[in-house]
Amino acid sequence: MPIPSYEEKGFAKIEEIMGISFKNKDILVQALVHRSFLNENRDFPLAHNERLEFLGDAVLELVVTEYLIENYLNPEGELTNWRAALVNGTMCARVAREMGLEPYLFLSHGESKDENTKARDYILANALEALIGAIYVDQGWEMAHQFITRWVVTKLPEVLELGLWMDSKSRFQEASQEIVGITPTYKVVSENGPDHAKEFTVAIHLDKEKIAEGTGGSKQEAQTAAAEEGLKVKKWKGPKIQILERKKEDPIG
Repeated sequence: MPIPSYEEKGFAKIEEIMGISFKNKDILVQALVHRSFLNENRDFPLAHNERLEFLGDAVLELVVTEYLIENYLNPEGELTNWRAALVNGTMCARVAREMGLEPYLFLSHGESKDENTKARDYILANALEALIGAIYVDQGWEMAHQFITRWVVTKLPEVLELGLWMDSKSRFQEASQEIVGITPTYKVVSENGPDHAKEFTVAIHLDKEKIAEGTGGSKQEAQTAAAEEGLKVKKWKGPKIQILERKKEDPIG
């Protein structure tokens, strides 16, 4: 019999979304158990999800690597950047949100009340990797492969079109130089909060025109946020790249 938490939190819905029926329901539940939850619920019968996350991270990277090697002849450095864009925390958190995993997380009272989006995204990204690890343990390689292909690999066209394999500042700079012939500049608009918890607001400019603003815990974070917002304002996509698709007769190596 599954532990009560499986039924109480409606985990059957996750199985329905994934199209996977777990043999061991407990391992599905465990994939969503954050360490903080166990600090407040020491009699909970399952461990936290960190070992599953460790496994899932490796499986995710291997499936994505295999797909890129089998389908593209681009240099290793470019494939590395594409892979990083598909398996990084931002993408994993996004996939977790698309799946609707957040309500199923087992979090401490403090973590569940925390409205810090960045912190929650970190937890969600780890949970997705743990879920992949759980699928691999319970269902095997083929099912894990299908899951990753459906939810992660399908994001590759967007990654390539929008240049998500580059950081926001690099994307904005390349686009601005290519389209308008201007190198962007950044100016600090404000600094708020105590020294140990500063929040910076930075504006991104093209010549004298202010394009957008961004905030962050450091000037670098604020600049990145401003560039990300600037890309949305300008509706600029990523830089043009040559995509070398591999034909069936081409060698893998």
